[in-house]
Amino acid sequence: MPETPEGVAMDIMDVIDKAKDDAVVSRVFGEPITREGVTVVPVAKVASGGGGGRGKQEGGERPGEGSGGGYGFSATPAGVFVIKDGDVRWQPAVDVNRIVLGGQIVGIVLLLTARAIVRMTLRRRRRRRG
Repeated sequence: MPETPEGVAMDIMDVIDKAKDDAVVSRVFGEPITREGVTVVPVAKVASGGGGGRGKQEGGERPGEGSGGGYGFSATPAGVFVIKDGDVRWQPAVDVNRIVLGGQIVGIVLLLTARAIVRMTLRRRRRRRG
């Protein structure tokens, strides 16, 4: 089993087991919540990934070896299923950051368009005068 520079043993199987534990349905669908005849089931968008590597350099002035790895996990609210009187409907989560970004992009496009119109108007006026 390879060891880290600090001497702590790394077991790739521990990383794989952790990844398997993270990739379960309960990470996507939360516990149902029922109040006054309405059941809500929270839903999240879940992503994870990992990687690692190991290398060895023999000979040369400074022979050595190294290894490393990493694992990441992300969960973002997607919305909820609302169950009432036997009917199910999807209620998406509102991503305020996405709305703000969209507004900023529209604002920038409007400003650039207005600037282009003003420049064209000024050029036409200068040509008429001169």
